[in-house]
Amino acid sequence: MSMINRIAWDDTVLPFQLDRSSIRGRVARLDGVLDHILSRHAYPAPVSALVAELALLAALIGPTIKLRWKLSLQVRGNGAVRTIAADYYAPESEGAPARIRAWASFDTDRLDDRPAFEQIGEGYFAILIDQGQGSQPYQGITPLSGGSLSSCAQTYFAQSEQLPTRFSLAHGRSQLSGEPEHWRAGGVMLQTLPAQPMDAGDGGSGEGGLIEAADILQGAESEDWNRANILLDTVETLELIGPKVGPTDLLLRLFHEEAPRVFDTQRVEFGCSCTSDRVRDTLSIYSAKDIAHMTTDEGIVTADCQFCGAHYEFDPNSLGFEATVDADGQPIARDGDDDAKDRAAK
Repeated sequence: MSMINRIAWDDTVLPFQLDRSSIRGRVARLDGVLDHILSRHAYPAPVSALVAELALLAALIGPTIKLRWKLSLQVRGNGAVRTIAADYYAPESEGAPARIRAWASFDTDRLDDRPAFEQIGEGYFAILIDQGQGSQPYQGITPLSGGSLSSCAQTYFAQSEQLPTRFSLAHGRSQLSGEPEHWRAGGVMLQTLPAQPMDAGDGGSGEGGLIEAADILQGAESEDWNRANILLDTVETLELIGPKVGPTDLLLRLFHEEAPRVFDTQRVEFGCSCTSDRVRDTLSIYSAKDIAHMTTDEGIVTADCQFCGAHYEFDPNSLGFEATVDADGQPIARDGDDDAKDRAAK
């Protein structure tokens, strides 16, 4: 693949369907987006791997939802890696790029030589869908299991949505001749719909009560799903993230007998939603006493965005639910403060 074509496919999500079966999917390639996310933090190798995997999952899952604002993937655990979060923001207009951001918190001293997923410990994988102002956010949670974040996502779709789903993901650092080393990731998502809804009283035959594809699909659909998964098992890491195989070429290599049909690509870029007003709103839950503990010797309160690293500084008097002045320096009355009420009225 030429340099021009490679750049055209970087940081994109390509939707497709397999016409021979009732299977749809996405192929995602993250290059500059992932490098931007990871280069802003000095993450140890296992943490970088987990952040890359979650960011790639967000890129693949986000476009499958009729999303007006934001999809969030969150992982919480009691291990060395405490939190991993990735957000996918829907395009603001037709033809505009979607935005992705991701971040993790961890205890360096507790990291060891175990596989990255085991560093999270016990916890949960959550998908949150927020359609914006005037809507009630939706949240679905599944326990951490299966040995990878992609396995957790597959379990979520099988249990919560009754949608058999499969991910094949890869990520790593790439260095082409004449280019600096940087992060790349690529993945394929397959998803099908059940032929018939599962009975409400049917707990499924999955191990430990978990629902699996075999509990949902029947007959020809089950055969189609198994065949597509066998074909996806043949994909190689370099085909997913290497610069020489474009997503359309990859689909033909894997599924040419399934009659793959592709649709318009969705561009993605790094993007953060943090603003001074939103940080101020976050701090509105604290009392004046709490704000005082956050105030530096220089008499300001500082906050840094964990996703993009933006730095904010505030007048402590403008923060918290007992703030005496607003963001424009105007007085705000506290309960029982008649003088402040009079000043605010004027």
